[in-house]
Amino acid sequence: QVQLAESGGGSVQAGGSLTLSCAVSGDTSRNRCMGWFRQAPGKEREGVATIYSVGGRTQYADSLKGRFTLSQDNFNNTLVLQMNSLTPEDTAMYYCTASTITFRSACLLVGSDYYYWGQGTQVTVSS
Repeated sequence: QVQLAESGGGSVQAGGSLTLSCAVSGDTSRNRCMGWFRQAPGKEREGVATIYSVGGRTQYADSLKGRFTLSQDNFNNTLVLQMNSLTPEDTAMYYCTASTITFRSACLLVGSDYYYWGQGTQVTVSS
């Protein structure tokens, strides 16, 4: 079992930055896809960014490239999402997620590929 605990959400004005963290506990075995998804009220869940835990290969939603950066702190078993130049369209609940063990290093932005989910952290961006 993998437990995921998000933190770092909050309210920020447009143009600001936030850093989300996801503490990973339980089975911290490597060879997983991990990442962040978000869901705004009335909208479908969408993938934000993913990373393969071995090697750190990342993928980003096209609309977020250049503004969001995903990294992992293997020593502290933490996933970090740095979000810059935030806009009101980034307002959503952000969820940390992890897959079961996989040796496929291309981690897709597809929710059904992920098995473990955190409770989410709210990000609100005001104009």
